[in-house]
Amino acid sequence: MAHLYVGTSGWAYPTWRPDFYPEKLAQKKFLNFYASKLNAVEVNYTFRQLVKETTVQNWIAETPKHFRFSIKAHQSLTHIKRLKGAEESLARFLATLKALARAGRLGPLLFQLPPNFKADQAVLSAFLKRLPRSVRAAFEFRHESWFADPTFTDATCDTLREHNIALCVAETEDRGTPDVVTADYAYYRYRKSTYTAQERKTIVARIRENLAAGRDVFAYFKHEETPEGALYAVDLLRAGEARTQKATLRR
Repeated sequence: MAHLYVGTSGWAYPTWRPDFYPEKLAQKKFLNFYASKLNAVEVNYTFRQLVKETTVQNWIAETPKHFRFSIKAHQSLTHIKRLKGAEESLARFLATLKALARAGRLGPLLFQLPPNFKADQAVLSAFLKRLPRSVRAAFEFRHESWFADPTFTDATCDTLREHNIALCVAETEDRGTPDVVTADYAYYRYRKSTYTAQERKTIVARIRENLAAGRDVFAYFKHEETPEGALYAVDLLRAGEARTQKATLRR
């Protein structure tokens, strides 16, 4: 049975009180409370620093067994090496995640390429060959050349499918990624500040399609100083899991 994992890109926001976190909840208890409402989180600070073993163990202790952590790839891989000659950096990065993997808590890794990284199928393919087949990953492309027809449908997607790697379907206020399936799981990043009830109904419908097809779905709302993303995530998890009954979205 396919599973739905929903969360936000981070959790340590005191300004989410009192709408998401209780007013007097101590910040050190945020993750434990967050995990009582949502079942996944996308960790973005790993883009700039490698996570420590003690930190990972604390995450595991503070969350239930069904909770998943999606980890953003370190900048040394995506922005400095730009996927080339990155074998040592990749091994170092993956080594920091072994405890999460052993505990069954590791979600897909997010590789967010820089906006000026133009399409290069040879570089992408060579890098994906270095990724262990047991590792789930999602690639977020931000230069328009990756989506140019026929490059996108004939090359980019085929390269991802060959390695069972998800296309990260990301949307912002001014752009969106085509919603194309390239793996046996799906990865969504909802980056707009606000979503109408109709937009969220559309999101739920698409997620249910993926689940019905047997694909696990990982969906993350934008992390902001305001709690809307977390509240949207709670509603999406509830509505997405209610596959056989009607669910009401927050207005």
